[in-house]
Amino acid sequence: MEYREMKKIGAKPSLLGFGCMRFPTTVKEGKEVIDREYAAGMLDTAIKSGVNYIDTAFPYHNGESELFLGEALKKYPRDSFYLATKLPMWDVKTKEDVKRLFYKQLEKLQVDYVDYYLLHGLNAGSFKTVTELDIVSILEELRAEGKLRYIGFSFHDSYEVFEQIITYYNWDFCQIQFNYMDADEQAGMKGYKLTEKLGIPLVIMEPVKGGSLANYADDIKNQFYDYKPGYSLASWAMRWVGSLPNVHVILSGMSTEEQVLDNLKTFNNFEPLSDDEHTFLNEMIGKIRARVNNGCTGCRYCMPCPHGVDIPRNFSVWNGYGMYNNAGAVNWNYNDMKNNNSIASMCKGCGLCETKCPQKLPIRKHLLTSYEELSKVI
Repeated sequence: MEYREMKKIGAKPSLLGFGCMRFPTTVKEGKEVIDREYAAGMLDTAIKSGVNYIDTAFPYHNGESELFLGEALKKYPRDSFYLATKLPMWDVKTKEDVKRLFYKQLEKLQVDYVDYYLLHGLNAGSFKTVTELDIVSILEELRAEGKLRYIGFSFHDSYEVFEQIITYYNWDFCQIQFNYMDADEQAGMKGYKLTEKLGIPLVIMEPVKGGSLANYADDIKNQFYDYKPGYSLASWAMRWVGSLPNVHVILSGMSTEEQVLDNLKTFNNFEPLSDDEHTFLNEMIGKIRARVNNGCTGCRYCMPCPHGVDIPRNFSVWNGYGMYNNAGAVNWNYNDMKNNNSIASMCKGCGLCETKCPQKLPIRKHLLTSYEELSKVI
């Protein structure tokens, strides 16, 4: 297993981290719950192969993830793994909420302390709560009491907000969403370089973009397989992120034993991308981006639609399917838009949107086409 020391704090986590938000599930008494026996076997396989970084959060699996880990990890010595969980910022209204929620998490996890504690999903709004309530000072109190070891945050917002947050405090680490298709999204490569400059070690989430980078159409898949036989699509995504030296943990939300074994194959003998592989991957990124169905930039000048259609979102789902062949994402988004009456079929053909579109897209035609094509997927 590849290990990279976080010199700032002296920790040495495994480069592969086990993300605990996508455990396999089963139905019990009419309720979807974690398949505990299967999930425990996956954890055992990973830990016995050297994975020592386990990442969960308050809401994962509707609150069951922390409870499950509390039981599943009891067989292992507490000092043999790093445990990460997160403060649910949306539930923090007062200073008292911070310790109340934290101690509830310790109880669920059945541990005396947490190694990595993150402010969950910081953005401009939740960061305001952090500063107004001086939450970091409360976490420092918990650290002084031996209840947590390292203070960090996970992030979902623009680079400008990221820069504001990361320079607010001398963080022990931080966690960002990062993959080869979204290097310019959210914190992005610019944010990565800032963490390198500041000496703040990085944990990476969504390296495979929720599975999208492992689920291309056959012609794209085959080009990857032909270039490097025996290597999975997911391994390319993991190796791209892991080729960056300030990346210390790459989280994978594994759902099957096969995914665990594939990741272990990648990380037990980790190979950074070569120059030739970087060149090939950049060529593939261009080919994947060329599969978009239209040139919608998401500027939202076409909005609001008088009939309720979320035009940019419909096109985003359509373009995403063109690039990633991601039927699961289509299903989720289309059902959500259908429930909100914002699906493409709500278009009445008034054409108001087309008078506002800077790209001069034939929006009405594209909405009809997108609905016809994606309806075959859901």
